[in-house]
Amino acid sequence: MARVPLLSTSDAEHAAVSAQKVVTVHQRLAEHLRVGQTLAQIDAFVAQTLDAIGAKSCFKGYRAGRLPPFPSHACLSVNDCVVHGTAGYHEKPMAPGDLLSIDIGVAYRGWMGDAAWTYSFGKPSEDAKRLMDAGKDSLRLGIEQLHPDNTYMAWAMAVQGCVEGERGLHLVRGLGGHGYGRKLHAPPFISNVVPRSPMEWPEGTKRCEPGTLLAVEPMLALTTSSTEQGVGKWPIFTSDGSLSVHYEHDVLITANGPRVLTEGLDDLLDVIER
Repeated sequence: MARVPLLSTSDAEHAAVSAQKVVTVHQRLAEHLRVGQTLAQIDAFVAQTLDAIGAKSCFKGYRAGRLPPFPSHACLSVNDCVVHGTAGYHEKPMAPGDLLSIDIGVAYRGWMGDAAWTYSFGKPSEDAKRLMDAGKDSLRLGIEQLHPDNTYMAWAMAVQGCVEGERGLHLVRGLGGHGYGRKLHAPPFISNVVPRSPMEWPEGTKRCEPGTLLAVEPMLALTTSSTEQGVGKWPIFTSDGSLSVHYEHDVLITANGPRVLTEGLDDLLDVIER
């Protein structure tokens, strides 16, 4: 099992500044988004905003396995796209009823910030609202469990209990949260579901150690837990074409419990009525 990096007090404050850069981008997006905008236009606004606040995208040019370098400044995922949507994969303008999950990753003075939120264009449908509410509630309930008295399994139990046990929705399998810091991805992997066997998620039994920096991110779908992805392509879709949402906070585990570094995202006006 890979070693999990732990932060000093001073490093934690640097990480908090980068996390708040992500919040600033989301706040400005919430004011900027309009029906009729294309993903390319939204991505251009993200790029302009990052430049204005002195940060850079840590997504653009990112390499993973055999995939090409990620081509966009943000991950922009519409409706049945769970994560990793690019600015060019969906060319239609945003229309009333669309859901758009926007994942922002920043690099600022050597530290990363990484958080996602889902926006509804116009009043969300009943199904969309169920997903959005469950996504935000499960994120909050899961974070409450990230304290030194628990293992990471407590996070998964809370998230899965909310989404699948109480709401009757589905958590996407095979995707989850991660450690981060000076790099975008670091140990540990944070599953959103309880594994069927310990070997599926060895980190699940690891104690929540103070100084650990996490990007935790429930990904929900309406009627499926499976996904599909084109060969050599970034976007990941629900396998049955059903709606999905994505929510992500940056969290520092402290001796007193979880500290949400991306505080402010929960207050976003995420229903775009213009």
